Amino acid sequence: MKPLVGVIMGSSSDWETMRHAAEALAELGIPFEKEVVSAHRTPDKLFRYASEARS
Repeated sequence: MKPLVGVIMGSSSDWETMRHAAEALAELGIPFEKEVVSAHRTPDKLFRYASEARS
């Protein structure tokens, strides 16, 4: 199933906080994806993710 929500983190160390959002989405049956996208270290990846998010 195509994800409806993106759980986006600037660093993998943010997962401890963001996992709660992912757990809530999973409990509600809402398909999601999780991705580390740093605006500082990988700006091209960030722009690509943002431009493709609605597709």
